[in-house]
Amino acid sequence: MAEQQSESKFIELEPFSEEMIVNMGPQHPSTHGVLRLELKLDGEVVREAIPHIGYLHRCFEKHCEKLSYPQIIPFTDRMDYIAAMNQNWGFCLAVEKLMEMDEKKKFEVPERAKYLRVLICELNRIASHLLAFGTYGMDMGAFTPFLYAFRDREKILLLFEKICGARLTYNYIRIGGVSEIIPMPPGSIVEQKFLDEIKEVLDYFEPKIDEYNSLLTNNSIFTERTTGVAVMDKEMAISYGATGPNLRGAGLQWDLRKDEPYSIYDRFDFDIPYGKEVPEIGAVLGDCWNRYKVRMDEMKQSIRIIRQILEKPLPDGPVMAPLKAVRPPKGEIYFRSEAPRGELGFYIVSDGTPKPVRIKARSPCFSALSALRELSKGLMVADIIAIIGSIDIVMGEVDR
Repeated sequence: MAEQQSESKFIELEPFSEEMIVNMGPQHPSTHGVLRLELKLDGEVVREAIPHIGYLHRCFEKHCEKLSYPQIIPFTDRMDYIAAMNQNWGFCLAVEKLMEMDEKKKFEVPERAKYLRVLICELNRIASHLLAFGTYGMDMGAFTPFLYAFRDREKILLLFEKICGARLTYNYIRIGGVSEIIPMPPGSIVEQKFLDEIKEVLDYFEPKIDEYNSLLTNNSIFTERTTGVAVMDKEMAISYGATGPNLRGAGLQWDLRKDEPYSIYDRFDFDIPYGKEVPEIGAVLGDCWNRYKVRMDEMKQSIRIIRQILEKPLPDGPVMAPLKAVRPPKGEIYFRSEAPRGELGFYIVSDGTPKPVRIKARSPCFSALSALRELSKGLMVADIIAIIGSIDIVMGEVDR
């Protein structure tokens, strides 16, 4: 009797070999938003990862056909809401370029506004990369970087709140300049106090980047999870249209602020961080670690740009061009700018009325996410989380 019980204690199963389909998301926190991944698994090995998007679709581009150009700016805030200043600026740059085609109505963005735009958007680049650093650490199982990142990002958000009254969706950069909802007259005590606060934040924050690198970047567990994983080489990055840190992580030094300078970026001295092979930790060009490391290095370069702005007093004068109405001439334009997640482009068709005929946004996150299917083949389920964190997507921009 005892022998019969011991024989029937375990059930013999055939080795698992059939493909299994598992849904990851859209509620999973490590999918960085409402992204659903359809994983085709052989055990724990990923045979294919298919992204299903559209859960955050707001019909942004269709809405634009019924709105005037200034009314569209708040909608751009809600694309990449982690870098809303850069979204505002990208759209305004495209409209301004289109308006320059009208020879009868020449206008120039004031110098003061140009410097404020660069100052604020580089601060937003830092805030965006801080959130990417913190959430990526949490994805990899390290909770402390997340707390540090949000603690320091808060200091930048307080600066934004003082200049435009908002913390997430700003509507600060306007066509022809910037908003002055909260007045900051040139040379005033208010202006000087604001600039001094920026200096204090930079002095506090710059040493923290080295602290972050000690905490996470060079952590042996983190490097084990990210080095040599999901390699996107130059050819693959270019074929998928990957830009920003995802392209530079593959070793290509391409940044629109340097290669196709817009606004006043050609007046500043800064470097373009790019991916490198680090044999001692096993990092190779285009892997998860390099994509992450580029963002860490970019924060230092943004600080470098901002310090150059703060070395001299901001230019005097208005912050808005004297525009009676925003009415671009008949025609079309495509303009791209360097947002924190890559090249943000806007294609605009105008019929000469105050409302556009058509607007199309080129999302860097959408292009990067397109490569996930190829990047994930043959890896483990846990590696999917490492890939998503490394390409740093915001679903509001993917879905629009």
